[in-house]
Amino acid sequence: MADILIKNGRVICPDQGLDEVADLLITDGRIATIGAVREPAHEVIDAAGKIVCPGLIDMHVHLREPGDCDEETIATGSAAAIAGGFTTIVAMPNTDPPIDNPAAAEYVINKGRQANLANVLPAGAITLGREGTELTEMGLISLAGAAAFTDDGSWVTSAGLMAKALKYAKLTGLPIMSHCEDPSLAGNGVMNAGRAAAELGLAGTPVSAEETAIARDIILAHETGGRLHVTHVSTAGGVELIRRAKERGDNITADATPHHLTLTEEFARGYNTNARVNPPLRTKADVDALRAGIKDGTIDAIASDHAPHAPQEKACEFDKAAPGVVGLETTLSMLAAKLVGTDFLTWPELIAALTIRPARALGIAKGTLRPGADADIVVIDPAAEWIIDSARFVSRGRNCPFDGMSVVGRAEVVIAGGAIKDV
Repeated sequence: MADILIKNGRVICPDQGLDEVADLLITDGRIATIGAVREPAHEVIDAAGKIVCPGLIDMHVHLREPGDCDEETIATGSAAAIAGGFTTIVAMPNTDPPIDNPAAAEYVINKGRQANLANVLPAGAITLGREGTELTEMGLISLAGAAAFTDDGSWVTSAGLMAKALKYAKLTGLPIMSHCEDPSLAGNGVMNAGRAAAELGLAGTPVSAEETAIARDIILAHETGGRLHVTHVSTAGGVELIRRAKERGDNITADATPHHLTLTEEFARGYNTNARVNPPLRTKADVDALRAGIKDGTIDAIASDHAPHAPQEKACEFDKAAPGVVGLETTLSMLAAKLVGTDFLTWPELIAALTIRPARALGIAKGTLRPGADADIVVIDPAAEWIIDSARFVSRGRNCPFDGMSVVGRAEVVIAGGAIKDV
């Protein structure tokens, strides 16, 4: 494998507290040296004026394969990841059939290797068929290469079963990722319960549906000592529950999405089906609390919840539209524009939430530029101005809430496993 020298870039590695202009040498697919490098290399990349950081990690994506390959495949989703600067992604198990056995996990891994783009890690289902009644063979799925367990899209309603899941997952060393939404409280809600829903004549989902579920799972994690990851947190109360659990010393991590960090329930005005997401977009107070949670580390990671849908599943009445939006190709730029561009976060803080913090939540050896680490790297042009155009996405999904928005910052060069990938 040819050596690659990245010169003159602003090297940011939150794992090492590193933020300086330096050269970075890649040898045999691994980070060799950071500093003033004078050794010759087969390939030289001039990164003057650019940011050089670990490849981004998205711990929550939907690749739709096996099953709905018209919406996305592991190959097209991996290409979208690379286009967005992500070198590692975790595929959710709500496929058809679900990833609820070792063979299914191996299938995802093999398909990812065939694509030869981003590192694709499967999340195994907590329960068989994601039906919430019987646990999967977690040990075998873990040995097959799963990175986490989740019934994403469904909450495990049985507290007893969830306690068992946390105990068994603890033996594998993998986290349980919980989609915290109590269906008995959520009902048929399609957006946040509040004034906007009432004025639009749409059924609302109260914050209690999320917060009671988070509270229960935190109690169970505390009791069992299991690793709990609360995914796509959307409420201020949820952030506070997680903050208190962490202060108590519980083994809790969490993520929030770019759309929950940048949009409110008002985006649903006009019955915009790209505002139909689950959990729903909330209020400005919730957005502010999520941002504060990212800033102080209560919310560990930012994950896209990339969820492509066929056009007809969004071109319909709001309450009939499939929930979810695509985000792999827009996450970095939206956050750069809305959080770094407003001076709420620094570049190192944003990069931490997209690299080492999700890596630690998953327990994987990624998200760092330490010598000897895998050479998963992204070179970002922080000044690149562009307009999001979903028609030009690499992903098969076009259901993007940020379509047409002006943003800044873009992945310019992406290296995964020491190989330069097409962006």
